[in-house]
Amino acid sequence: MPREILTRHEWNAVGGLRGDNLLREAFFETAAPRAADLVLTLEIAMGVGLLVGARLARKGRFRQHAWCQSAIVLLNLVVVVVMMIPSFRVHVLPRIPAKLGRAYYALATTHAALGTVAELAGLYILLSAGTSVLPDKLRITKYKTCMRTALVLWWVVLLLGLATYVRWYVPHLFRK
Repeated sequence: MPREILTRHEWNAVGGLRGDNLLREAFFETAAPRAADLVLTLEIAMGVGLLVGARLARKGRFRQHAWCQSAIVLLNLVVVVVMMIPSFRVHVLPRIPAKLGRAYYALATTHAALGTVAELAGLYILLSAGTSVLPDKLRITKYKTCMRTALVLWWVVLLLGLATYVRWYVPHLFRK
């Protein structure tokens, strides 16, 4: 894509994948733009926060559990909308389905698909358990099972996100 079409951030992300001197001295010392490092750090912190929230529920501290999990689901929604969707739209979506056989695109697409399911599940749980917005027919009845399933899915997505980060920004691991 011509440089004029891409915003400065997008050009840095695309341009950062090319060239020989890719590693920069930063937090993770990878070829990743700083924004990708920030997103990875935030997502790991949110994953740990979800485990802390689950622990709060096990201790019977349901009010703190609800606040913790709700804040994380909503923060993740912001990160997805502001950072992940634009990156996916620029770097992956134009090459689907032609390049889905390549790990670079397959990982990102799988991460996006399962991440969408995990975020929607988190929002559904938040609406069902924390509000009276949904009608009784649509409300969750087995909270433990639903929340534990969402937590496991969230961690699968987090690991896929980590794999995507490594595949995209640690080029020396994948040279032929």
